[in-house]
Formats: sequence, C-alpha cells, structure tokens
Amino acid sequence: MVERSNVGSYPPVFRQLNSVGAQPKSYSVDDSQVPVPTVDLECLSLGEACENWGIFRLVNHGIPCTLFTKLQHHAKMLFSLSFESKQALITDPFSYFWGTPALTSSGAALKSASPNMNWLEGLNVPLSQLTQFQPQDPLLHSFRLLLEEYGRHLSRIATTLFQSMAKNLHLDPEQSEPMLEESTGFIRVYRYLPRHSMAGEAWGMIPHTDSSVISIVNQDQVGGLEIFKDNKWLLVDPIPNTLIVHIGDMMQAISDDGYTSVRHRVKVKKQEKRLSICYFVFPAEDSVIRSSKYKPFTYKEFQQQVQKDTRALGYKVGLKRFKI
Repeated sequence: MVERSNVGSYPPVFRQLNSVGAQPKSYSVDDSQVPVPTVDLECLSLGEACENWGIFRLVNHGIPCTLFTKLQHHAKMLFSLSFESKQALITDPFSYFWGTPALTSSGAALKSASPNMNWLEGLNVPLSQLTQFQPQDPLLHSFRLLLEEYGRHLSRIATTLFQSMAKNLHLDPEQSEPMLEESTGFIRVYRYLPRHSMAGEAWGMIPHTDSSVISIVNQDQVGGLEIFKDNKWLLVDPIPNTLIVHIGDMMQAISDDGYTSVRHRVKVKKQEKRLSICYFVFPAEDSVIRSSKYKPFTYKEFQQQVQKDTRALGYKVGLKRFKI
C-alpha cells in the first residue's frame, strides 16, 4: 500500500496558502438549523419540497448503513494518500481534481477566472465506465467495488424520485423518459480541506445551482452545506443515515420553473476536513428540453455554455442564458 501523509496529501497550492498566518474571516450566515423537508422514499410526497425548497432530506432510502460507513472510510483513506500518489493512482476513467467543481465532459478540471479558489479536492467517477477501471492498488480496488454497489442504489433512488416528479407534473411518460438517463450518472467525492488561514474569502464551494436533473448527497457529520432561502443563507444540519436531494437546473426547466433548482454553497471549517459523496444524473445528451420559460436546448448545449461562462467569467450563469 502507498504511504499516506497529512499535509502532504493536500494539493501544493493549499499547503502554501494554509501556511500564511492570519485571522479567519467571519461570514454572514444564519447558523440555525434549517427544517429542510423530510421525504420518505417508501411513501413519496414531493410537492412542497420540490416547489418551495428545491431540497429535501430522504429517509427509508434502502441503502445499508454499513455501505455509508465503508464508503466514507475508503474515501478518507484515499484522500489521505500523498498528493503525488493520488495523481499517479487515479487514472482514466476516474479523474482527480482540485480548486474547482467545474469539469469538462472528460472529467478534467476547468480553469476558473475567479480569484477565489474553491477549497476542495475531488474524485470524479463516471458510473457507466466503472468496469473499465481495474486498479492494482488494493484500496482503489475495494473502493471501486463499493462505488458499484452504491451506484446501483443511487440509480434506483433517482429513477423512483423522477418518476414521482413526472407524475406530479403530469408529464407525458414517453416524452419524459429521456429526461433522466441512467448512463449519465456519475459520482463526485469531495474533500473540503481545513483553512487555518483565511486572509481572503474562501469557500469550500462557491454559491451555485447544480446542472443536473437530480443530485443526491451523502455528507459526513462535519457540516457546512448552506442553502439560500428567503433572502438569506441557512445551514443544513447533517443527520446520520439520511441523504440530501437537490433539484437541479434540468428539473427546473423540465417543470417550467414549477420546481426550484436550489442555490447552495459549502462553508470551509477552520480545523476539520469535510467529506461528501455526491451523485448527479442528467438527461440524455441530445434530448431536447422544451419549456414555456426557456428556448429549446439539449443538455449538451447547456453544458457547453456552462463551460464557456466558467472559463470567461469564473462562474456559471446557467438557465438565465436560455430564458425566452
């Protein structure tokens, strides 16, 4: 097994910035716990959560607690490898990135024009290509097997949720079927690093909405996820063995803005690392999304526009680009 380290596991840019002595910046946020709606997968009722919140906590999802525990343990072990080892071990179709959550379709990180780097490193895993990844390293091999099992659960959950949403929205079953394509599903595992020095503004992830139809988040108990609601940022408290489901931009467009793509961000901690394992699923790449609110577009066109804006502006503009 490859030797593991602590600070040596950080990408070099984070090591350098963390070595500068300064007082942390204070942030304006309501730290009260947000009563995010809870949805039971065995007795689905999605109306209020999707229309008024764009986010909900999912219970009775059917994923064994032991799988959560093993996934988080293996992810922490993997991220604790030296930076150089991660670069060497994590190869196609997986990809390793840091400083930005915005990736190209191949999984390569986009260079952002923003001066405020996202304080994270991550692993991108296209689920449809998992069988192509046959690592020799025992840790990576075990992690791949766990991701395969987890991916099957997430596909089941996403399909169940989307079918319920489509029914609630009275969507035509044949027309709505390509709006959620299981083969597009991928997992991103994020490690948010502690920021001992905060001389400038630093976020684990800057404010954004997800481009997906549905995003499903498995977060550890460190916390830091915030949502923007009623003109203020609110902290979403982690609860063991639950999932956080986000409505994404594609679902907002499909629903004619009836459902809300929730704006969110991640706050970095001064002393603690944070881990989240996130699943994203999209429409079939060339399927056309038609809406009374937006010009017709494919997800491929949407993704290309997001990448163009991120390169030029340093942030995602999103659905506003397609407004009628």
